[in-house]
Amino acid sequence: MKIDMEYTLNYLKEIMKVHSPSGDTEKGIKNVEEEFDKLKISHKRTKKGAIIATIKGKDDEHHKTISAHIDTLGAMVKEIKNNGRLKMAQIGGFSWTSVEGENVIVKTLNGEEYTGTILFDKQSVHIHGMIPRETIRSDENMEIRLDEDVKNKDDVLKLGINVGDFVYCETRTTITKNGYIKSRYLDDKAAVAIIMGICKYIKDNNIEPKYTTHFFISNYEEVGHGISAIPEKTDEFIAIDIGTVGLGQNSDEFSVCISARDTSGPYDFSFRKKLQKICEKNNIQYKVDMYNRYGSDASKLVHQGVDVNYALLGPGVDATHHYERTHIKSLDNTAKLLLNYIV
Repeated sequence: MKIDMEYTLNYLKEIMKVHSPSGDTEKGIKNVEEEFDKLKISHKRTKKGAIIATIKGKDDEHHKTISAHIDTLGAMVKEIKNNGRLKMAQIGGFSWTSVEGENVIVKTLNGEEYTGTILFDKQSVHIHGMIPRETIRSDENMEIRLDEDVKNKDDVLKLGINVGDFVYCETRTTITKNGYIKSRYLDDKAAVAIIMGICKYIKDNNIEPKYTTHFFISNYEEVGHGISAIPEKTDEFIAIDIGTVGLGQNSDEFSVCISARDTSGPYDFSFRKKLQKICEKNNIQYKVDMYNRYGSDASKLVHQGVDVNYALLGPGVDATHHYERTHIKSLDNTAKLLLNYIV
């Protein structure tokens, strides 16, 4: 079983162009709805604005739910400074150094968009000497320089920009000739693209899953409350998210990464063992890892007291919550595991 990787990557590039930070995900959700429509897969919205798409299976009493989140990191305008620069508040958790120098779009309440750049407020070594090199970046000293003729707060207000406006970072999505995928927000749009690839495979091959399967596209994961309710017959829940690649981690950029534990504690051993056996039986490249600064929609769901067995898996991603990178093989191995699990 192999998903259509050309389709999956094209869809990934498409949704990377749709800005969807937590709190402002309507365009991203709408795009996902339209793709489910193209695949002729029924879906509905939750009251909170998430999507649940459903493919009926042979067993309609023991449902499976698989999630990914469309929301990403981002920022909001916190303050308009007297010099016409903008202070920001973060959406989600990231280091300011990861976005220093990044081009952004500021979207106003009325939908107007203005470009700018995130900068340290004392950028130039020619002016400030060692200060730009030695100073820790923080909420207090990072700002947006607008690409507009603004010299004071009133100039900014006249543009329609105000406190509470959303700030979008450029994703700079690139796929190299040797299969590496570089972009902001592979967490978790890579997983959304994987779900679409899986759904296309099921539809193209007229497959009836063993169990009725739901695909839950959440929209508040980055701020900790993406999943609030799931189909009541669900007995197993898998969150597709990123495997963190780096120092001290077992994950890599080529495998599907299965979490044994994250900040919420251990994932169910029997469920994890079942997923590992699927990989071993079908020659799927995988890694088992633990994530010490990371929780998923699955763990948040169980913390709410929902009686469901749960697991976490996904492609291995380097430099998470920064300018991220994975490999096509990792997306493919993740899809193969999930397809074998579903079918």
